[in-house]
Amino acid sequence: MRFLIFLLFFFLVTLILVPFVGPNAGELQDWVFWNLRVPRVLCALVSGGALAVGGLVFQAVFRNSLATPSTLGTASGAALGASLLLFLAPEFVRDFGPGHWGNLGLAVSPLIFAAFLGALASLGFVFAVVRLARKTSETDILLAGVAVSFLYSSLIMLLQYVSDPTQTVRMLRWTMGGLDRGGNYPSIVLLLFWVIPALVILFFHHRELDLFCMGEEIARVRGVSIGKKRALLLVTASMMVAAVVSVCGPIGFLGLMVPHIARQFVGTRHRLLFPVSFLGGAVLLMVCDTFARTVIFPDELPVGLLTSLLGGPFFLTVLLARR
Repeated sequence: MRFLIFLLFFFLVTLILVPFVGPNAGELQDWVFWNLRVPRVLCALVSGGALAVGGLVFQAVFRNSLATPSTLGTASGAALGASLLLFLAPEFVRDFGPGHWGNLGLAVSPLIFAAFLGALASLGFVFAVVRLARKTSETDILLAGVAVSFLYSSLIMLLQYVSDPTQTVRMLRWTMGGLDRGGNYPSIVLLLFWVIPALVILFFHHRELDLFCMGEEIARVRGVSIGKKRALLLVTASMMVAAVVSVCGPIGFLGLMVPHIARQFVGTRHRLLFPVSFLGGAVLLMVCDTFARTVIFPDELPVGLLTSLLGGPFFLTVLLARR
């Protein structure tokens, strides 16, 4: 509990300070602050927290600290779904995508649905592998997810290859992940529409997640319907991740790093892990995005590239530590 209070304090300090970081814009400083930096920080808050909680849920359900929406292919599936829509109907996405109110209404962006369907397709493949091999080990499940991720990444590259140069650059930049597209108030509202209900559903299943971590037999004895609860938790987490991916593009490894670190400080009870993971993910993405947009100003690094540079060594460290 002390760590949660400290993290909340650090989160508030970060939230207040990071919008002020950046070069002075002169007469446009107030406009830049309120219309560019503040919404971008809020987008990082929502997206980082959602990705961290999504990783926490995947790790609990699969009882594997290396299982995340990224390593199990869900994020890649969401990226493929969105890329397909960008390839097949770029004008439609421009008119009705994130950041635009559109005639279809704020919360029904086609890009959201395309990303969500891609995420579910990836998740369905992993479920199919588990069903075909009832004694599949955690390592096999992880490898199946990695294989799906590679498959979807290859299909995304194929789409980029056959697209015209403008579409290729657009898809390539989008798949690197970045908050520059989501740094506006309509996109934040769009994210909140999907993320808040998902967070509520997942938090109220913290007891079931604790039981999943103890093993399926114990969970079943305690009255948990394994199949239904697993499907509900993974689909809800995938919906949340898909919403973030559709707005910001793939931002990898955040869902791996934050929950793993959180367990070192607050243990394995998900009632505490949920707020710690959300706050930790928000802080990490806010800091990373601030660095990404200022380190090579006036250009900026894709924040997804930066989190991957941090997550790759972290993944290897965790993998070696498990031996």
